[in-house]
Amino acid sequence: MEFALLGWPPGAPTLRLDYRRFAYAGKFVRGSTGTAVVRRSDSPPEGDPDDDFDRDVLAAASFSADRTDADCLVVRYVTVRDDRRGEGLGPRLLAFVATRAADRGYDRVRIAVNNPAAYRAAYRAGFAFTGRETGLAELVCERPAATPADRNPERYRAGLDRYRERDLNEGLAARLDDWLGGDPPPTVAPQPGVDADGERVGGGHEPGR
Repeated sequence: MEFALLGWPPGAPTLRLDYRRFAYAGKFVRGSTGTAVVRRSDSPPEGDPDDDFDRDVLAAASFSADRTDADCLVVRYVTVRDDRRGEGLGPRLLAFVATRAADRGYDRVRIAVNNPAAYRAAYRAGFAFTGRETGLAELVCERPAATPADRNPERYRAGLDRYRERDLNEGLAARLDDWLGGDPPPTVAPQPGVDADGERVGGGHEPGR
């Protein structure tokens, strides 16, 4: 398994993700955002020209610079293949993108999340709640590109508490109650991988706690 940054906007390659197995699959057919993936093999697959989908991809993220702040990279979408969810691929890919953003010269990385599971995944990747919401009621989380954010437990729980009034399924609502009684989850380890130029890159800074 390998973490790979495929390209930066606006010239990143597109992905053909199976819409039956990936959420937001249609968001990755555009070339206007950067793309990073977790793939099964440690070398880019040649692909089958007769296959409609990129079968080697296990998780994918798209990102671009903030429209009003060129020093901030915004992660637009993160998706994990349905049979690999719950393995921590999403947080690890997010952390990988953040480290690559630091190498690219970005100061901060931001993501907006719409459910408590995604919120905790962002925290595992070193993000922290800013106290802000988007117009779509997504909670805005941010981190320095080079290092995990300082994560205040009270602010973490305050963000989780905002999901109490959302329409959650029974299982997620039960987990939310459990999470509200705890501290932020530990951050994932820095992820080595491959940069957009094909060079091997290290994992960067050690995670915070």
